[in-house]
Amino acid sequence: MIIQSVNFVTSAPKLSACPDSAWPEIAFAGRSNVGKSSLINTLLNRRGLVRTSATPGRTQMLNFFAINEALHFVDLPGYGFARAPRAVRDQWQPMIRDYLGRRQNLKAVVWLLDSRREPSREDLQFLDWLEEADRPTIPVVTKTDKLSRNELARQLALIARVTGLDRDVFTLFSSVTREGRAELWERIEAAVGAGSPADAEAVDR
Repeated sequence: MIIQSVNFVTSAPKLSACPDSAWPEIAFAGRSNVGKSSLINTLLNRRGLVRTSATPGRTQMLNFFAINEALHFVDLPGYGFARAPRAVRDQWQPMIRDYLGRRQNLKAVVWLLDSRREPSREDLQFLDWLEEADRPTIPVVTKTDKLSRNELARQLALIARVTGLDRDVFTLFSSVTREGRAELWERIEAAVGAGSPADAEAVDR
C-alpha cells in the first residue's frame, strides 16, 4: 500500500453519526491496552496519528480516518476498560453491536489479541459478536517483540486453542520491529477487494 494521504475524519458516538460514504471500511478492535493505536500508526507510517495512552479506555467513540481518499480505517473503542465512566461502558456494547451488525460498507474487522495474555472473557464475547454479525475477521497477535520465539509459539498455540481458530489465521505483529506489517496489509487489501487504493504497483513497506 502506498500511503498518499491520511486524514482524521470524525468521531461518531453512534451509527447514525458515522460518515455518509460508500468507501470501504476496515475496523480495528481489541481489548484496551492491546496496542491498537500503535498498530494503526505503524500501518499508516504516521507517528501520533492515533493517540496512544497509558490509560485504558481513552478511545470511547468510533474514530474514522480517511486513507488515500478512498478507504476508511475505523478505530473502535477498546473493551474491558474498567477505568472508564460507567455511562461510557454502558453505551459501548449497543454502539459497537449496532456498527458491526448494520454498517453496510464494513469489509472486515482487524481483531487484536495481546501475545502475552490468554484471551479473556471479553475477547471471546467480541468474537461471538463478529460471528453473529457475519463479519470477515482478520485476527492479529500483537506485541510479539515482548516474547522469545519459543514463548511466542507456546502463546500462539494457547490463543488458537482458546479461540477455536486455526493458528494460520493469525498475523503476528510488532509496532517496534514492524513484523507483520506487510502481511497485515495483504489481508486488508484482500478484504477490501479490487478497485481499492491497494491497486498501486509499488508497495510502501
